[in-house]
Amino acid sequence: QVQLVESGGGLVQAGGSLRLSCAASAASSVIFTPTSMAWYRQGPGKQRELVASITNGGYTNYVDSAKGRFTISRDNGKNTVYLQMNALKPDDTAVYYCWMYSVRRGQNWGKGTLVTVSS
Repeated sequence: QVQLVESGGGLVQAGGSLRLSCAASAASSVIFTPTSMAWYRQGPGKQRELVASITNGGYTNYVDSAKGRFTISRDNGKNTVYLQMNALKPDDTAVYYCWMYSVRRGQNWGKGTLVTVSS
């Protein structure tokens, strides 16, 4: 079993910044080496969308609305992925979910962390 735990969400004013973190944990007998990591979000009344992804080689991809404002990064030694969010807008308000994929364990999701951006 692999658990993903997000942190760093909260309430921020428009123009502010937040840094989300997501750490994977597993029993010592479980081998977990994620190849891809990503952040998704689901805003009020909206479908879940991919915000940013990063491969184990460091290749990144962003949704157009996040380009230039958000930065995804990872620490492979800690099985942790980060999302630095700058210049936040009210439209960024959503529950942000961490996602990791490994060949051995498949897809794994966190439970989400709420980001609220006030105008």
